[in-house]
Amino acid sequence: MAARSKARKRAVDVLYESDVRGTDAVTTLADRLAHADPPVPDYTVELVEGVTGNLAMLDRVLGEHSEGWTVARMPPVDRAVLRLALYELLLRADVPDAVVIDEAVELAKTLSTDESPRFVNGILGRVLRERPPAAPEPVPAPPE
Repeated sequence: MAARSKARKRAVDVLYESDVRGTDAVTTLADRLAHADPPVPDYTVELVEGVTGNLAMLDRVLGEHSEGWTVARMPPVDRAVLRLALYELLLRADVPDAVVIDEAVELAKTLSTDESPRFVNGILGRVLRERPPAAPEPVPAPPE
């Protein structure tokens, strides 16, 4: 398993545990960092902090794109996978869209129900289709 895939799995573990316990994910992460057995990858820290810092926006987007489901009614594992994927899809320019979706579907296959991969893929696909295109990078003016 690739390093970033492992980091994503650890991030989902922290997000899921915090969600089920009703605790703050950053606090749970701090506990994992203190014990560091096994060590917590830096990318896991970035992901958990990113999801936590943008949770209201991520849940709003998730709720708008999940047909027939409220965020609160979703299985906690699916919710954790989707929050993580939406964070990477919407707020991380360093991860290609196809990688985000593939990784999220794989996490859903491994960690959740038989229906979860299709559910996760459907929501992320809707978000991707409705996402406004990124603004092109400005081209510097040629020197005079």
